[in-house]
Amino acid sequence: MGLFIEDGAYTTVASACAMLMVLSLLFSSSLAIWSASRAGDVQVGADATALAGENVVSSYHTAATVLDACALSLGLAGFTMTGAGMVGLFVPGGQGLARETLDAAMRMFDMRDSFISSASSGLKRVEGSLPFLIAANAARTCDAQGSESVGYRGTAFAVPTTSASEFPAIEGEGIDTEGLEQACSGLEEAAAELERISEEVAARKEEAWLADCGAPGRNMQERAGSLSGLSAAENPDFASSITWDPEFALARARAYYRWRCENDKPEGSSVEARADAAARRAFYRYALGHLDDARVVDDGEEAYTTLEFLPRNSDEVRGTLLYTEETWPTSMEAHGRTLHFDESCPGARGALGALASLASLDNGTILECTTCRFGVDDLGRAPAASTSIDNGFEYHLRAFTKALREYLEAKGRQNEAEAAARGDAEQAADAFDRAMATLEGKRPRIAPPGRFGCVSFVLSSEYTTPDALETSFAASPDVSRRGAMAAAVLAPDGISEGGGVLSGFFSSLQERVGSGGVVGLMDGVLDLWGKLLVSYGDAGRGLEEAFDELMRGLDSQGLGSVGSWLGGRLTGVVRALDMQPVDMRPRKPVLVDSSDVLARSDVPALVDGQTALRELSKVDLDFEGMARAVGYDLGERMTSLEIILAEVRLPSGRVVPITLRVRDLLEGRGMGDVGTEEGRVRRKGPGDS
Repeated sequence: MGLFIEDGAYTTVASACAMLMVLSLLFSSSLAIWSASRAGDVQVGADATALAGENVVSSYHTAATVLDACALSLGLAGFTMTGAGMVGLFVPGGQGLARETLDAAMRMFDMRDSFISSASSGLKRVEGSLPFLIAANAARTCDAQGSESVGYRGTAFAVPTTSASEFPAIEGEGIDTEGLEQACSGLEEAAAELERISEEVAARKEEAWLADCGAPGRNMQERAGSLSGLSAAENPDFASSITWDPEFALARARAYYRWRCENDKPEGSSVEARADAAARRAFYRYALGHLDDARVVDDGEEAYTTLEFLPRNSDEVRGTLLYTEETWPTSMEAHGRTLHFDESCPGARGALGALASLASLDNGTILECTTCRFGVDDLGRAPAASTSIDNGFEYHLRAFTKALREYLEAKGRQNEAEAAARGDAEQAADAFDRAMATLEGKRPRIAPPGRFGCVSFVLSSEYTTPDALETSFAASPDVSRRGAMAAAVLAPDGISEGGGVLSGFFSSLQERVGSGGVVGLMDGVLDLWGKLLVSYGDAGRGLEEAFDELMRGLDSQGLGSVGSWLGGRLTGVVRALDMQPVDMRPRKPVLVDSSDVLARSDVPALVDGQTALRELSKVDLDFEGMARAVGYDLGERMTSLEIILAEVRLPSGRVVPITLRVRDLLEGRGMGDVGTEEGRVRRKGPGDS
């Protein structure tokens, strides 16, 4: 102790020893920290390697989503156009465009069939190559972690190695286009016949309207205004047969004859003038009663009118109640019972008798008055002149009656044609429903190799101690190779919108197709497909919106009853389609506890990760050798730089390939930076390195 303490103070020897101890501890700690950090470097490399492997799964998930969205949206676009074409057949004058729409829909279905055939093959090929691509990308990333002083080798293995993906839109049953085409063909014939008859109905209705108030110059409305004192409300005008109804003409005629009955007066005081006035009043009363009883029936099943022609001469008067009805006064004269135009007739000198008919005058049971000489010819003259020339109301009423009968006869044929078309429309709607049901059901299940995650195994080369740490105060450490493992899985990114991926894809496809690239399809079809593609996340709602928009446009063009019914029925089919929304959030790799992933491995040697890591550290192997060492099947070796996932075969015959570059698949293009989503993914466990 005397060497270290003298007179209560430290000696020089004590100070020197203390300084040497401090220096030794300092350099030993530096070596320990440097050595421990090398283990941390290996863990960082393992983390990056695992994320790189799972990044391939992320890229595949995006590619598979795009292909499924394409397949589904092609089918939905085809059905949307089919529905629009079916309903469009009943738009007046729109059959040509409707036929083009139906043809375009069938070509869209053909595009879908060829697309899903190629997409199914492309997806299977990529999924079969995913274990190799995951391992290759992970090995490339692992190599990039090295430096001049140390190198790394390692790779990542997909868990599991097999696929459980399901793509109903791509692998499901085909659409029954043959049944649809047959139904549309029958519907087209029925719609054409209905349109032909409808045109005839419209022409006959226009003729009736012209006689009532549409013809320039003289017509029922103009004559009633000139020959009576009817108000504008009682004698309305209509600018078009579309807004006009036959009941308006009947109401006008009733008002006219009512006014004439109430306001007609003799055109003089002579017996002849008074007799003519009596004949006119009798005719007006008969016409008013005739019109009051007249009906126009059009209930969708029957179409007819009870309106008959008014008599226009004496012969026709003899066929009416004017001739047989006992309404004329008689008197008992010296030569016998005599008929008069009125009780005020100067020839009526005897006692008044019972009323008599003009028929009894003709058959001789009643005598003619020698003063007024009133008879059936007088009554026949009342309508004769006004029916024969166009300055009389009866002339235009007769033309209206004739046109009304022809209109209702045509309307009856139209009702029959509508009933037949309704039957064809029901069959077409049923075929539409059956065909569309093939798109109903569960949505895609994207479950490729690596769906439970990727596990990386990384080994370092032997370390050389830096010269700065080579001192006499601490022995140089012998740092052998280090090893670490890590695991990564895919987690939804709650920030990004998956629809942007589809929008970007479609924009790229549009540029490749070009404005004239959809030869054989109608204008707007590519836009329709784009809308349905981008709305893939909630395809049911997107389909409803697109279909409703088209139906509203067609309805505004004047659909008839059959077209409106069919539009409503097809809209109901679309809304009843059971299509659950798809989670469109992009998937990004995040780190997790490797034990969770290893527990689900289908390769027995990987279940115990620590044992596998120690076995791999004994040999120097590349990533393919490491896979063989643990009994891991890498699947198909992918050597091409570009993979054709699917092909869009346009009606023009042009084929637009949808390709996936292996470089983009490995680099996870468009998926964003990798990271960890706290609260949803467990952090690494203590046994990972």
